Amino acid sequence: MRTLHDAGRAGRAVVTGGAGFLGSHLCETLLARGWQVVCLDNFLTGTPANLAHLMGRPGFELVHCDVTENTHVRGAVDLILHFASPASPVDYLQLPIETLRVGSVGTERALALARDKEARLVLASTSEVYGDPQVHPQPEDYWGHVNPIGPRGVYDEAKRYAEALTTAYRSTYDVDTGIVRIFNTYGPRMRPYDGRAIPTFIRQALAGEPLTVAGDGSQTRSVCYVADLVEGVLAMAAADHPGPVNIGNPSERTVRRIAEDVLAATGSASPIELVERPVDDPEVRRPDTTLAAAVLGWEPRVPWEEGLGRTVEWFDAALSASA
Repeated sequence: MRTLHDAGRAGRAVVTGGAGFLGSHLCETLLARGWQVVCLDNFLTGTPANLAHLMGRPGFELVHCDVTENTHVRGAVDLILHFASPASPVDYLQLPIETLRVGSVGTERALALARDKEARLVLASTSEVYGDPQVHPQPEDYWGHVNPIGPRGVYDEAKRYAEALTTAYRSTYDVDTGIVRIFNTYGPRMRPYDGRAIPTFIRQALAGEPLTVAGDGSQTRSVCYVADLVEGVLAMAAADHPGPVNIGNPSERTVRRIAEDVLAATGSASPIELVERPVDDPEVRRPDTTLAAAVLGWEPRVPWEEGLGRTVEWFDAALSASA
């Protein structure tokens, strides 16, 4: 089990939610590094299209299943990346029970698999465990400011419970676990209508529609390009640290500035339109990444302008192909 922490050693990985935005990039990178990969997904919010370029590749297996019902995998497993969950407000507000179940039952099934296989498990937690934070930037020892019965609570509390359960499996059964708290991430394969700011702004800009900025746009977000996020997660997989560890880009921007940058990147003349702000929308969001740098040797490297350009290019091609 501990030989996994030799960063150069490939093995066999299970990625739950592997057909989603982040999961598909993890599958792709693991395969490129010589790993065998088993992807488990029920396609509730992910899509097989995200993995089409991997189908037929030696060492890749796609299993259509619901991880709250079944996580059986034959053979040896060295690493489990538990990324199954609706992750955008549009999804988890429409799928509240499914979100809570995958964070609770799904997490326990993934942990039980890790225990059975003596594998390391990395849990994809989220910056949403900090809620609407009263500490800024957010370090891992901040307990958060979350409304458990608000509309976002189904996601926030599912992830908080998943962290507690993961910690309990580590302390009770000596399961090799790590927790990453993922901050806003963007890049190719995001869904145009998933409700998050960057894909929404890009889709609107490319269509010549107004960019709908919530509130006055002064709330901040810190956004990380997906390739950097993948490097952080895999660094955690190769470590023996239990976490939680923040993985995100500490470069902070207002939502209005993000919209303006999207307009510049697309060359769109679309206006910005202010709309009602969602309930419990965080006022600020910025990771303290000191721990990630210290224990993982990780920091984001892709500049915002470069990552945004790549993302706009992908959306332009994807939207044109579907027109």
